[in-house]
Amino acid sequence: MRELNHLSEIFNAYDTFIIDLWGVIHDGINLNKKAIEAVGELKKNSKKIVFLSNAPRPSSKVVDFLLKMKMDEKYLTNVMTSGEAAMQAINQNKFGKKFFHLGPPRDASIFDKVKGNKTEIDKCDFILCTGLFDEDNLDSDKPQLHEDDLDYYKNFLIKHISKKLICTNPDLTVHRGKKEEYCAGYIAKIFEELGGKVIYYGKPHKDIYDMCFKSNEKVLAIGDNLRTDIKGANNLNKDCLFISNGVHRKEFNNNLELEKLLIKYRVKANFFQEELQW
Repeated sequence: MRELNHLSEIFNAYDTFIIDLWGVIHDGINLNKKAIEAVGELKKNSKKIVFLSNAPRPSSKVVDFLLKMKMDEKYLTNVMTSGEAAMQAINQNKFGKKFFHLGPPRDASIFDKVKGNKTEIDKCDFILCTGLFDEDNLDSDKPQLHEDDLDYYKNFLIKHISKKLICTNPDLTVHRGKKEEYCAGYIAKIFEELGGKVIYYGKPHKDIYDMCFKSNEKVLAIGDNLRTDIKGANNLNKDCLFISNGVHRKEFNNNLELEKLLIKYRVKANFFQEELQW
């Protein structure tokens, strides 16, 4: 794995750049100015840019969020989310008609077209998981999920492991600014450990990539999550650039420990940068 000082050193080797959003382009609060500059340079050089996010919401909602953060609209022509892929399946009643929503109310846009099919968990055909039930006050210093809460989710879900759980965000955690928040993938992990079946939408699973590029394109995947961004690239045998100052930043202190971290997660990266920069 090569430490990369500048994306400009290698960009000409690729046609298409699959770029993660949360952890690379922004931290949930602010845009990463250096990353935006890099995107601008790729655009100037007529490279195909696809922002691929494990956000459990339709692509249009993520675009709206980025515009509110003052990201230039000209960069947002290709945005794909795990929520968008899951929404298409839900709208087609792929897993049945009636569903129970496990997640915060702000994710309701994912089932907007079929909101009449939302029901209680005892009556549902499947569980639609977009995250945790509630969110802490974002101004608070306490984490979103406490160890004591895990028993709540275990006790709630164990009664319903005969149902399928649709996970719309395979990520376990993200950082919003300096705070760590748990994602739908964390709940899905609990459900699987209890013996339930989970159907995932998003990275690292192949289907989401099929919506982003053709097999003959020379692709560089860029992301900060070894379990999803980097594993997804490995699954497709595509080159990848790992952004180290992201979700894994507390798991290593130097380059040697970083190499060991990749071994721990059973992934390989061609390049790494602390943050995406041109």
